[in-house]
Amino acid sequence: MKPALAGQRMPFVNDKRLYLRLGDRVNHLNYSQWGQGVVVEEMTSTVPGGTCLVRIDFQDGRQRTFNNDMDNEMCGYYFGLRKFWEFDPQTFEPTVRQRRRQPRRLTSR
Repeated sequence: MKPALAGQRMPFVNDKRLYLRLGDRVNHLNYSQWGQGVVVEEMTSTVPGGTCLVRIDFQDGRQRTFNNDMDNEMCGYYFGLRKFWEFDPQTFEPTVRQRRRQPRRLTSR
């Protein structure tokens, strides 16, 4: 089961299908006591086989980090993170947001 809406493509970065982007609002299916969360940081590795992570600031005051690669079985989506989709009330089409900045890159030195 794919979380993307019909006709909408998942963003690719370095051959990884990313689920969440900076500023996305989410909740967790199993931990409603955390409240709503906002993605405050994206980290995508440029190293082959590297990880993609997102840091989410929840209403309970804690930040939690999740895997963001849809092709990885440890992706936050499969652990219960769900994105709040925003729709245009006139057309019922998902609103398209512009990226604010490039994701932070994790590289080896």
